[in-house]
Amino acid sequence: MTVIVHPLVLGQGKVKVLIKDSIDIENTVTQAGSRALEDSPQASQNAEVVERILQQDGLILGKTNLHELAFGITGINHYTGTPINPLYPDLIPGGSSSGSAAAVAAGLCDFAVGTDTGGSIRMPAACCGVFGLKPTFSRISRKGVLPAHSSLDCVGPLAADMPQLIQAMHMIDPLFDLTKAVDIDFDHLKVMLLDVVAEQQIWQSIDAFLKRAGVQEYSSTAPRYIGEAFDAAMHIINYENYQAFSHLISSGKLGADVEQRLKNAVNSSEQHRDQAQELGRLFCQEIDQLLEQADVLILPTLPQQVPTLSQVEQAHNLLQLTALVRPFNLSGHPALSLPLQTEQGQPVGLQIIAKHGQDEKLCLIAKYLVEQANKPAEQ
Repeated sequence: MTVIVHPLVLGQGKVKVLIKDSIDIENTVTQAGSRALEDSPQASQNAEVVERILQQDGLILGKTNLHELAFGITGINHYTGTPINPLYPDLIPGGSSSGSAAAVAAGLCDFAVGTDTGGSIRMPAACCGVFGLKPTFSRISRKGVLPAHSSLDCVGPLAADMPQLIQAMHMIDPLFDLTKAVDIDFDHLKVMLLDVVAEQQIWQSIDAFLKRAGVQEYSSTAPRYIGEAFDAAMHIINYENYQAFSHLISSGKLGADVEQRLKNAVNSSEQHRDQAQELGRLFCQEIDQLLEQADVLILPTLPQQVPTLSQVEQAHNLLQLTALVRPFNLSGHPALSLPLQTEQGQPVGLQIIAKHGQDEKLCLIAKYLVEQANKPAEQ
């Protein structure tokens, strides 16, 4: 199944956790799914998030597979193997936190830790039918996470349900405190749908879920800058990953897709990055203004249905799959993907956005909506 690439038994706790192999664990090599890093020295200490888990009743069972260098969205890895999507075996597991999402879906752990630079927690969560949270930018320490510098990347949890996702946040975030979220009026939730382009079946699944959850009224708006924010986030990840990993091109050990992405990024400049960050400020202001009118924003996680493994092997440009997740790496808002299905039984992700720092409110609203939607229909 190629989900766990480095089995471990670390810690004395009861909560079973798996860690993405772009995160340091002492005395293991952080290989990030790449042959080019197989001879790297072992980590001299645990990443801060790993240390936190071990202090909070965690039992770490290993490191999970990923799209090479966490620089891809399909989860396909011809070196370490591609994790099978447990609930939807014909479909891609999604990337880059493919192994973390697949591990949760397979019941191999209570929660898994991933990273999200351009949707890399939320996309595999949507593909594998689990919950995934990209916390507010910089909320969770990235010390000991590859690459060492990123202005987009966030460490976050994936879990099979909201109570477990909330427990995970308690364990990895020392400031996570549900009592902070005291201003939620669940009887009069203000929900705003972002009117974005997505396949009809996806919107139908979201509409049906909101009806089951009792959300009868909601506003809707078309975000002006979301397309530009996607492009800007692409400029930044290309620039920063080129700085971090371009030296590996000459090794001849990179997978073809990642090598080509790095080569394509050769012209990414600091000026491009700075311009992209300015656009990010505009998009962030737009989302902040919308969140003054609503408790949360809702949109699909993915704009189209999850592709099959065979479709992806024949396709060339798949990055538009991240059109609705990547912009929120640029803005830094907390973003959570919860799993739905189409009437045909295909996975769909519903993405919920909250204000910066309101990760607790985001989690409680997501938990409430799921509980309401799952209530038995009154006879």
